[in-house]
Amino acid sequence: MTKTTAKTGRAVPAPSAAPGLVVDYAPSIESDKIVTIAPRQQLYIGGQWVKPVEGRYFQTTNPATLAPLSEIAEAGAADVDAAVRAAKRAYDRTWSKLSGRERGRYLFRIARLIQERARELAVLETLDNGKPIRETRDVDIPLVAAHFFYYAGWADKLGYALPGVKLAPLGVAGQIIPWNFPLLMAAWKIAPALACGNTVVLKPAEQTPLTALKLIEIFEAAGLPPGVVNIVTGAGATGAALTAHPLVRKVAFTGSTEVGKTIARSVAGSGKKLTLELGGKSAHLIFADAAIDQAVEGVVNGIFFNQGHVCCAGSRLLIEESVAERVLDKLRTRMQKLRVGNPLDKNTDIGAINSTAELEKIRRLVETGKQEGARYYEPENITLPAKGNFLRPCLFSDVASSHTICRVEVFGPVLAASTFRTPAEAIAKANDTPYGLAAGIWSEKGSKVHAVAAQLRAGVIWANTYNKFDPTAPFGGYGESGYGREGGRHGLLPYLEVVP
Repeated sequence: MTKTTAKTGRAVPAPSAAPGLVVDYAPSIESDKIVTIAPRQQLYIGGQWVKPVEGRYFQTTNPATLAPLSEIAEAGAADVDAAVRAAKRAYDRTWSKLSGRERGRYLFRIARLIQERARELAVLETLDNGKPIRETRDVDIPLVAAHFFYYAGWADKLGYALPGVKLAPLGVAGQIIPWNFPLLMAAWKIAPALACGNTVVLKPAEQTPLTALKLIEIFEAAGLPPGVVNIVTGAGATGAALTAHPLVRKVAFTGSTEVGKTIARSVAGSGKKLTLELGGKSAHLIFADAAIDQAVEGVVNGIFFNQGHVCCAGSRLLIEESVAERVLDKLRTRMQKLRVGNPLDKNTDIGAINSTAELEKIRRLVETGKQEGARYYEPENITLPAKGNFLRPCLFSDVASSHTICRVEVFGPVLAASTFRTPAEAIAKANDTPYGLAAGIWSEKGSKVHAVAAQLRAGVIWANTYNKFDPTAPFGGYGESGYGREGGRHGLLPYLEVVP
C-alpha cells in the first residue's frame, strides 16, 4: 500500500510492521548557513585573488531554485597567460625542487582539511550543481579526500610507478573539468599532478566553479606555495587559451566528446601530453541468473540516483529476454518510490538538472524517443517542484539499437531498455556504440561474468554492482570515450616523462 502526498508528491510504502498504515517522510533539510559565498569571485593566480584583465563576469545559479549564487570572473587570454606563467615560476623555483616526501606532506594536509570541511563542501557542491546532498556528502567529498590521501602516499614512491626507468615531472599541467562532479574531478586531476611534481592551472566548468574556488582556501590553509595551483574561470574561450598556451606541457580534459576532439586537434604536433575522459553510453547486462532485486537497485543507482549526470551512467539496459518483463515491472515499481525535489533534503533521490539549457536538451531527446516508437514510462505519482530544473525519471523499453536515445549520451535520468537472448547478442548490443567508457554485468556465475567482460569494449566494468569508485583503481575509456587513465598507479603516468 502506498500514499502519494499532496505536499511532496512522493509515493511512500506503508511499513510492513503495521499493515494499512501510511506515512510520509518528514523533510530533513541540510542547512546552507554553513556555507559563505562571496557575491563576486575573482581569479586565483600566483597565490593572489586578482580581477580579470577585461573586467568581465558571469553568473552562477542554483539549479534547484534558479536563484543567483555569485558572479564569477571570466578569464581572458591575458589572464590565462598570467596563470600559466605563475605556475611555471612556481615549478622552476619551488615545487620541482621539493622532495617527494615534502610534496606528500602538503597533500596529506590538504586531505585532512577536506575531511574537516566535508560538510561545508558537500552543501556548496549541492547548491552549485543540483545533485542530492546525500550524494555529495556520502560519495563525492569522501572520494575527494581519498584521492588526495592516496596520491600523497605515492609522492615519494614514484620509482615504483614504472620500475627500471628514471621519471621526471613535466612542468605545467592545464586541466579542464566538467560540471557533473566538480570537486571530485578537480581532485582526480590536481592530486596526481602535484604528487608527481607538476604545477597546475585549473579551469572549472562555468556552471559549477564554486567548490574549486573554495578548495583554494584549503590549499592556503595547508601552506601550499603560491603558484602551485592556479584557477581561471570562464567558458570555452578560456579553456581554448589554456590548452593552446606554449608553456603548458600536459593537458587533461574531462567533458564532451566534441570538445575533446577539438582539443586533440589543437595540441596535435605540439609535444604536449594529452588525456581525455569524454562521453559514454554505458550498458547494464542483466542475465536470467542474476539476483534480480539487486540488479534493479544497481540500475537505479547507476542512472537515477545521480540524475544520469555521471559520464559512465548506465543509461542502456540490456535484459535477457526470459526475465525482461519481470525486471521491467520491478523497475517501474521502484521508480514510483523515487523522491524528486530539494537537493538539500536528505530524503531526496533525484535533485535538479544542472542548467536550464541541459534540461531542455534532455526534454528534446525524450520527445525524440517517443516519436521514434519506443515504449515510454514515467512515474506520474511524482510531483515536481514548481520552480527549478527538475525532471521525472523515465524509462524507454522496446528500444532498437538505431534509436537516438540508445546512441546519444543523455545527461539526465533517462533509461533505454532492450532485450537479448544469448550472451553473444548481449555483447554485440553492448558494443554497438562509438563510446567505450563503462559497463555493468549482472550474473551469479563468475565464469560468465569473466567471459563476457573479456569481450566488452569498455574501460571500466563492474560485476554485480555499479558506480563504485576507488582512488586505487584506474578509470577511463577508449573509442569516443577518450584515452588515458585517472586513478591508481596509471593516473600518475600521464604526469611523468621518462628521462635518460
